[in-house]
Formats: sequence, C-alpha cells, structure tokens
Amino acid sequence: MKLIVGLGNPGSKYEFTRHNAGFMAIDELAKSFGLQFKPAKGDWWGVESVINNQRFYLMKPSTFMNASGNAVYYFLKEKKIPLSDVLVIYDDFQLPLGTIRVRANGSDGGHNGISSIIYSLETLEFPRMRIGIGSEKTVNTNEYVDFVLSRFSNEEAEKLKIMTPIYKDCILCFIEEGIFITMNKYNKNFIQIPQEEEQQDLNNAPTI
Repeated sequence: MKLIVGLGNPGSKYEFTRHNAGFMAIDELAKSFGLQFKPAKGDWWGVESVINNQRFYLMKPSTFMNASGNAVYYFLKEKKIPLSDVLVIYDDFQLPLGTIRVRANGSDGGHNGISSIIYSLETLEFPRMRIGIGSEKTVNTNEYVDFVLSRFSNEEAEKLKIMTPIYKDCILCFIEEGIFITMNKYNKNFIQIPQEEEQQDLNNAPTI
C-alpha cells in the first residue's frame, strides 16, 4: 500500500489558501475516483482505493499544519508501510505556481508541516512532492505567514485549473511507477518554461 499525505489546515477559513495546496491535490485525486474522505480513528480524514492492483490510502491530517506528523506517525505505526511508499504533498512559496518538485528525501525547507513529520518519524528519508504556490512578487520573510495563508487570485485560480489534473497524474505516477520515474516526468514548470530552460531540459537528463 502507498500512503499519500496531503498537507493543509482544516476548516472553511483556510479553503483555497496557498498553504492548503496539499489538500487540493489529493482532493482532485479523490474526486476523479469518486472517493469520499471520512474521519479516521486518529487525527486525520482518509479513504482507501486501488488502481491497477496498486492499493493506496489518501490522508488529510485534521490537526493544524504544525502537528501533521501525529497522523503520519500513528498510521505508519499501525500499517507498517515502508517510508519509500509514503508521499507527502505540500506547498512551497519559493517555487512559482505551475512548478512541481518531487524528491526522495530532504530537509523541511522551513515548512512547518514537513518539520512536524520529520520530528515525529525521526528521519528525513521519505518522498515528498512540493507544489509551487509562489507569485511573481518577491515575498519577504516577514510577509511569509500572511502570503501562504492568503487565497489565490482570480488569475492564479485559472492556472490552478490547469495544474490540478497534473497534480493528480503526478500522484498516480508515484503510486504506479515509483519515485524515480515520477521525478523524471514531473520535475518542471508546466505553465511557463523559459526557452533557455526548455532547451536545457531537452539536452540533459533530469537530476535525481
């Protein structure tokens, strides 16, 4: 079984805010399968399904972002799933909207949800999928909290309509084909790629 964790904050107050990009991504996947999230025994909502004989579980922690690790820890303790079969999906304000970055491991990068999971699991060794939420405007450190908790503009909402099916396909690729193939296919900007970067992509194999 693959565990797919989307990070976000619960409640209508935070719907469609940038910090809830992880929730949005797995909501799109659940919708495409006709799945409904239900409260679980622990601090999360979840639903299980299967595609091409690959079973997966979608999780949305019901705590606030800073305590996301609780749900992941208790689920893995019960199910005994290898960390390599876990994918954590979250927002990254340093990446422009339209960009996806998938990695097999790494630091928290200043993200409180990832920091909580690293603390709870006592390891950096789990795959993660970063969703770019950045705008063209530079975000200063003192503006970070207000920015990630802000809602997407109308223009950005149109870009999200393009991206949400791609987020879904990226997750499905991980479920069916694993982390390295997913990295090779989805580590790029899907909306606006500068010509120089596009040419580099054609000439060089993706970095793993």
